Amino acid sequence: MADIETIAAISTAPGSGGVAIIRLSGSVAIRIVESIFKGRRPLSEVESHKIYCGKIIDPNQKDKSTERAAPAFLDEVLVAVYKAPNSYTKEDVVEINCHGGNFLTHRLLELVLKNGARLARKGEFTERAFLNGRLDLSQAEAVADIINAKTEASLSSATLQLEGALSNRVKQIRKELVAICSLIELELDFAEEDVEFAERGQLRKQLSKTIREVEEFLTTYNRGRILREGVKVVIIGRPNVGKSSLLNALLKKERAIVTEIAGTTRDTLEEQIDIKGVFFRLVDTAGVHETSDKIEKIGVEKTYDEIKEAQIALFVFDGSEEFHKKDETLMDLVLPVLEKNQGCKVVAVINKSDLNRKIDIKKIRKKLGKINIVELSAKEQSGFEYFEKVLLKEAFDQKGPNESGGFISNIRQKNALEMALECLKKALVSTKQKLSGEFIVLDMREAMNHLGEIIGEVTSEDILDNIFSQFCIGK
Repeated sequence: MADIETIAAISTAPGSGGVAIIRLSGSVAIRIVESIFKGRRPLSEVESHKIYCGKIIDPNQKDKSTERAAPAFLDEVLVAVYKAPNSYTKEDVVEINCHGGNFLTHRLLELVLKNGARLARKGEFTERAFLNGRLDLSQAEAVADIINAKTEASLSSATLQLEGALSNRVKQIRKELVAICSLIELELDFAEEDVEFAERGQLRKQLSKTIREVEEFLTTYNRGRILREGVKVVIIGRPNVGKSSLLNALLKKERAIVTEIAGTTRDTLEEQIDIKGVFFRLVDTAGVHETSDKIEKIGVEKTYDEIKEAQIALFVFDGSEEFHKKDETLMDLVLPVLEKNQGCKVVAVINKSDLNRKIDIKKIRKKLGKINIVELSAKEQSGFEYFEKVLLKEAFDQKGPNESGGFISNIRQKNALEMALECLKKALVSTKQKLSGEFIVLDMREAMNHLGEIIGEVTSEDILDNIFSQFCIGK
């Protein structure tokens, strides 16, 4: 095995616990741990993928009375050994399972660092797994998504990516392009004979088909991003229509203060909820209205900021009152902000359905257009089953959250796919203009490079640094 710098880090969460894990990876990982581990057999002689019981000692610690080296017992541990190439990083990997005291864990980490390891950077173990061919780049990103998953659906989607669903979809498209490019490049080798291996009409059909596949692939971004990051839902309404009561009812707990006094909420309040396995971030906002109160003005400005970033905007109305002039004023203030956020869906919520309905829904539709309108009672907690279905439909553009194939889930993947699409369209134009095969191949090769960026076959050091810097140390 090549002499690879050995890295080490604490791989468990900070703080005290029952067990903590210190992970090492590199060419001398086994030798380093062997120098401080006392078990029945030296670690260099043990079998891979097994756990061994023993003691960790500090061979360099001195006896205070004699100032001579006197190995000190630090902890009784379990050590797992994974020999290259059958490990997470495809290097020699050792994991020390010790008692989870915060001081003890850092003491052991310092000990392995003194004996030849260096502290790992954020995500460096997974980065090595990628660089050594254990994972491709999309699978490496899926590892971070698994760690950060907050719902069953987000965990399931990340696991799907780790298993290669996205990679396989990208590789299939690249395979189709390689087949086409090979024929055109073969033509170039026989340019003097004026041979056409790729009939241009068939070539245009194949390129058009691939373009449709990439366009369909791009439509998965919204779904993938939502499963990865969640859905931001902003609750909007004039004071005292029941915005905070709606938030409390969705959460099934008293999170926001509710009183009969208008304007109780003067700042934004964010909470999280799992609806059918999908992560929703609910933001209760200050009532949007014109005010001279300095504090209320700040709250209204914060509401505008939240609306700019929302995926769903809930307009809440008091159904027990007639359509209020303040409702109309609120929409006049908010709609220009929503127009700048074109991806945001709008849902009208008619609250207080337990009382006689007086509000005219036609007036709401006249202002908001053809949108979903939900009637419910936050007080009685009725109508919420249908309301949750509406939220899910709006989040996923009327489609469910499940995706059997691979999908893109972050802006890096989306940008690479968009650039690949642009190159394919240029290649198609070149075939229609009957340009030489060199021009067609040039754009197709560029498209393949952009597709390769998604799975890491073509990438830069800056991109890798950005991706893995978002991981925790120890992973």
